[in-house]
This record gives sequence, structure tokens and C-alpha cells, in this order.
Amino acid sequence: MILTPGDFQPLLAPVEHARTRTFVFRKFDILLREEGLELPEEPAVASLPIDARDVHPVGIWNGEYYRTTWVPADTAAPPGHVFKGMRALFGVRDEGMLGIAGRAAQIAEWARTHRFCGTCGQPMTLTPGERAMRCACGHTAYPRISPAMMVLVKRGDAILLARNIVAPPGRMSALAGFLEAGESVEEAIHREVMEEVGLEVKDLRYFKSQPWAFPHSLMLAFTAEYAGGELRPDATEIVEAAWFGPGDPLPQLSPHQSISRALIEANLPRARR
Repeated sequence: MILTPGDFQPLLAPVEHARTRTFVFRKFDILLREEGLELPEEPAVASLPIDARDVHPVGIWNGEYYRTTWVPADTAAPPGHVFKGMRALFGVRDEGMLGIAGRAAQIAEWARTHRFCGTCGQPMTLTPGERAMRCACGHTAYPRISPAMMVLVKRGDAILLARNIVAPPGRMSALAGFLEAGESVEEAIHREVMEEVGLEVKDLRYFKSQPWAFPHSLMLAFTAEYAGGELRPDATEIVEAAWFGPGDPLPQLSPHQSISRALIEANLPRARR
């Protein structure tokens, strides 16, 4: 499961460092060397149209200083390099690096989309001592984090898995959805389960959380017990849903990097343990 490494040291201000690595994003694609999908060397980064003011510190890990930046959407990759979605790194880079890459992606997207004030249109400037952009008019913008709930519903020895309309055929997961303004995570779980599959739930139990940089989510995972209702996928977001009990073959699950996979594997029907 992707998480920031415990020994990662986040930074708000740039530092001089002998070993500097730069994440370069073109929207949500990351610049990588074609051979081995490694981060680019600094000469390749220097060849790109990057304003020094658009380079932001991320942190230090394993003796290397990481920073992040972005380039315009029409920027071509330097020779020997390619822009790829971060999911291309699943199974290629370790999860510690993926956690830092996700943090870097969110910082770069925040910086790219907050160069100008959303209130008055003036240029924004960095606020010393915190990850924030501030305008002369007083408006302050922090990196966007969108909380989303995920819940694995259980009924006796069975678990409920569902396929979202955007998921590949055959891949199923726990239910998930974004919180609405003024809503608690628990309220969102009850609402989303009812909206998506027509069920009532009870006995919510927190599992764990995960930052998910696709593009800026914070996943909050729970289990819940079935409390009533007939299974009825809404066909708008959920195209199929089914109970899986001991002995039932499981469908294709989300990748190991996701909290969905961790949540399901921690609550498999007893016969599978």
C-alpha cells in the first residue's frame, strides 16, 4: 500500500544538497527515463522550460533531496525520456518512492493551479513557513485535499464487492465516494452505500487511511455490517455488485498499492485466510 516512508523528512523551504532529484510533471504525467523508468538526471531537467520560481521542495529521503515542478501541457520530453502516468510505476518502483511521488504530484498541481488568485486574479506568492500561496487581497490557498470514504460491507461471512462504471471489466472493489460539504465520514458512508447499492449499514469500524494522488484524494477506509435492504446497483456509478463468501472465487481486485486491496485482504471470508 502506498504511504510516505517513515524516515522521509518533508521540507517547506529549498536546501542546497549534493544529491538532488526532481519530479517534473506535465499535468498528471511524470517525466521518466525511458530505460528503467527512473527519475531524470538534472541536465535533462535543466533543458526544460522551467521557471526557478516554479520549483518547490518536497523533502529528503535516503540521502537525496527531492523537489517538484511542472511544465506546460505541450512540452516534449527530452531525448531518452518519456512522460507517463504514475500508475506506470506500480510494480516498478518501491512503495516508498511512490508515496513521495504522490506527494510531489499534489504539490506541483497545487503550484500550477494557484499562480493567480481565484478571488481577484492577482499573482499569488509563497507564504514563508507553510505550504500556502497568498494574495495581496488576503486570499490564501493551500494544497487541495479531497477526503473520500471507502467501506467494505460485511454480511455474516460474506463481503460485498462492486464494479464502478470506470473500472476495467472484471475488476471489483469496496464501495467508495467523496464527502460532501458539511458531511462527516460516517454520514458519507451511510449515504453512499444507500445511493450506490440500496443497502443500510451499521457498526462502522475505522480501518486506516491513505493519501491517493489521483489527483488529490485522502482515502478513509472502514468496514461496516449489513443492516438491511436489497442489493440494487444504481447503474450510474455501480454497474454490478455481489456478495462473496467462503469458497467463492474472487474477482480481479485493485492493485496492491491501493488501500482497497489492503482493506479487502484484511477482511477476506474466513475460509480464505
